This record gives sequence, C-alpha cells and structure tokens, in this order.
Amino acid sequence: MLGLGTWEFFVDTMFYRGRALLAVADKDGAYDVKLDVPGMDAIPPIVITSIEAEDNDIFGTARNSLLGDKDVPFRISFGVDEDGAETANGYLKVPFIGKITFKNGKKIG
Repeated sequence: MLGLGTWEFFVDTMFYRGRALLAVADKDGAYDVKLDVPGMDAIPPIVITSIEAEDNDIFGTARNSLLGDKDVPFRISFGVDEDGAETANGYLKVPFIGKITFKNGKKIG
C-alpha cells in the first residue's frame, strides 16, 4: 500500500496558512485516510467518500459540510526525493476556491 504513515504538509491559501497532517493507514486491505488541520477546530471533519490507488497516487473524493456536502476530488502522489527521503504532493479541488495544493509533504510517523 502507498504512503502509509503520517505526513506533514505546509498549506498556503487565502483562508489558511500553516500545517496540515494527513494520516494514511491500512484498514483491512483498504485505505483509511484522515486529514487534520491543527488549530482549525471550527472546520467540520473532511470525510473521504471514495478512494483508489494507481501507480504512485491515491485519489478519490472527499466531502465536508462547509463545502455544501458535495464530493470534491483529491489526489496525493508519493515518491522519493534525490536524497532518498519519502515525499508526497497533492491537491484538494474546492468549489469556488480552486485547487488547494499540499506540497513537499514529509513523513513524520
């Protein structure tokens, strides 16, 4: 399975600038993905509604009540940098806001 562990990203949008944590786990042979934005307790949970894997990517749809309970696409690409460290990059495509990118993810757990 791709990207198992906890990943830390820096997010820079007009609404939020700071850390985002992504936990990728194996749940009985299926992916279990959770996104946490520390310090943003007012945001309702983001629920993954579908998830697939292909090559080095995990992708699917997520839902959040702030987004009108509509499915929004996401994609996370995993790889290895020139120093051999695991990396991750991705996005969440939010209506009326656009693509929120997660760059230079570092595995922290």
